[in-house]
Amino acid sequence: MASRSVNKVILVGHLGKDAETRFTPAGVSVTSFSVATNRRWKDQQTGEWKEETDWANIVLWRQENLANYLTKGKQVYVEGRLQTRSYDDKDGKKQYRTEVVADDVILLGGRGGDGAEAGPQPVSMPRGAQKPQSAPAEDQGITDDDVPF
Repeated sequence: MASRSVNKVILVGHLGKDAETRFTPAGVSVTSFSVATNRRWKDQQTGEWKEETDWANIVLWRQENLANYLTKGKQVYVEGRLQTRSYDDKDGKKQYRTEVVADDVILLGGRGGDGAEAGPQPVSMPRGAQKPQSAPAEDQGITDDDVPF
């Protein structure tokens, strides 16, 4: 029997700084940024509210045009997978870095600065996804009998 595993990460948080885009020697773009997520709980011993912030490093391949939209403080939805890589630092010591390799990034909240709240702003389509068709369902011949629930 084959074993199964899942490597999926979903984060909703705020960018800690503006995204940076670099290019590999082959010309492939790599955009990186960090996302802060918060957790809040009430301490059972003291009754005080406590808060903890975790930071995740995000890597987004082949999406160089997104760095202009991914600015410090923006709220984002990130979906991807965990990946750990190793490298040797300047002293020759092996270092490890765990990152989220993003498949999908969506801007959340307002458009920034104008005070108007807007819905989610997709800035990246999931890999392999196709853009939705604009024709209404009734024009596509879909009926209530086609819906599985």
